[in-house]
Amino acid sequence: MTTTPDTILTDAERLADLDLEQLRRLVGLVEHDDSADPFPVTGWDALVWAVGNATQAAAYYENVYGMQVVAYSGPETGNRDHHAYVLQSGAVRFVLKGAVDPDSTIADHHRRHGDGVVDIALEVPDVDRCIAHARAQGATVLEEPHDVSDEHGTVRVAAIASYGDTRHSLVDRSQYTGPYLPGFVERRTTTRREAPVFQALDHVVGNVELGHMDEWVDFYGRVMGFTNMAEFIGDDIATDYSALMSKVVASGNHRVKFPLNEPAIAKKKSQIDEYLEFYRGPGAQHLALATEDILATVDHLRERGVQFLATPESYYTDPALRARIGEVRVPIEELQSRGILVDRDEDGYLLQIFTKPIGDRPTVFFELIERHGSLGFGKGNFQALFEAIEREQAKRGNF
Repeated sequence: MTTTPDTILTDAERLADLDLEQLRRLVGLVEHDDSADPFPVTGWDALVWAVGNATQAAAYYENVYGMQVVAYSGPETGNRDHHAYVLQSGAVRFVLKGAVDPDSTIADHHRRHGDGVVDIALEVPDVDRCIAHARAQGATVLEEPHDVSDEHGTVRVAAIASYGDTRHSLVDRSQYTGPYLPGFVERRTTTRREAPVFQALDHVVGNVELGHMDEWVDFYGRVMGFTNMAEFIGDDIATDYSALMSKVVASGNHRVKFPLNEPAIAKKKSQIDEYLEFYRGPGAQHLALATEDILATVDHLRERGVQFLATPESYYTDPALRARIGEVRVPIEELQSRGILVDRDEDGYLLQIFTKPIGDRPTVFFELIERHGSLGFGKGNFQALFEAIEREQAKRGNF
């Protein structure tokens, strides 16, 4: 694939050989002029995790989710603090870090939060420009712009603070050809290479405390120039016992999208309250992974033991659902047999399904999403999703 300097593909997307039309279809990409943006964001760079055992976690994502190991850092490479495995599926890049040194900050993060995303790293064309704007808007700069180099070239990086202990590294790797970053060595997966189970990262959902959602919506608008895509309040996402408030902010090209949730006052503990309690504060709640064939993806993952939230039969037999969604690419019975949800808006429709929490704590989980024109987030499914999560909460005794 040939790219030009103004091509709005991330490095991971170039590696994955995704073209612009695929991205538009997968994640709802839109045209955007970076030159007028004070904080231009090209796309996702990586999701960096702090985990209890990076070696085992890497094997899990490799063997269950079909991701490919592409790079490694650890004691053998001179990194005495932690193991770090870089895995990729299509345009999605995970970096799994597990502490070697008991005094590592990664160990501290894991003791408090459990397995979770510590850094939502973003690819930007001008790190210094972004940091200058962020500082002027009152953001907390965690790392000043600096270069890291090796025989493969130079990467320009910096970092700012976000909600809770989450951070955003800002990365310009346009002058770098290595497998990930200086300090990492190439390492290839030992399993049989298959087609990616998912191809792109659609959005990352953040949970924040009651009364702080608008504060972070303002942060992303003021500091990073994100626009407000959608807003869900009150009865949009509620049951008789719990509720949440949600707003969605997005980068100019819509490549990076952040729904932000806060709990709403209700009779019982909501899914957001449960997350905040067990994560010990704000953090990334779920990651939406875009796939071109959600049926095949769900079948693949179920065969490997991934558990999904159950959808009651009444969801699929409701005449209002069938009237609302119209024609979709597969019979409703095929969706029902797998528990896949469907929603339609003025731009098209989407198919989605949610896993149960992926770790021991009831915190982080995945969404799988297949878009067909829709730019939304499945508003018509919120009620069914919320009720499914509540059923799981009740089993855990967390009401």
